[in-house]
Amino acid sequence: MKPLTLPEIRGAITQLAGWHRRGVSITRTFQFDDFVAAMKFVNRVARAAEKAQHHPDIIIQWNRVRLTLSTHDAGGLTMKDFALAAMCNRFKEAQGKITVPVWSKTHAASR
Repeated sequence: MKPLTLPEIRGAITQLAGWHRRGVSITRTFQFDDFVAAMKFVNRVARAAEKAQHHPDIIIQWNRVRLTLSTHDAGGLTMKDFALAAMCNRFKEAQGKITVPVWSKTHAASR
């Protein structure tokens, strides 16, 4: 797969809320209510990345998750990076609409 040109990268990044270009990669930090929510997001990203055979670098810091994407075998950014980034944004948006099960709230309150 051929890397995108700088004008193509600039155009694509404007379509992705929260993502920033850093050299030959794009990155975004997502914030969640707690560690469990962050891990739920990471697991969803992992399943999608495995299916796409395109794996981000992931750093987890309690309720924050930083994703970094680059197509290493292409030596830069490709549409695979932007497609997975857009999917991650959709996962975050959808996760905000998920209600917490009652047992989870009860468990959290008992700590």
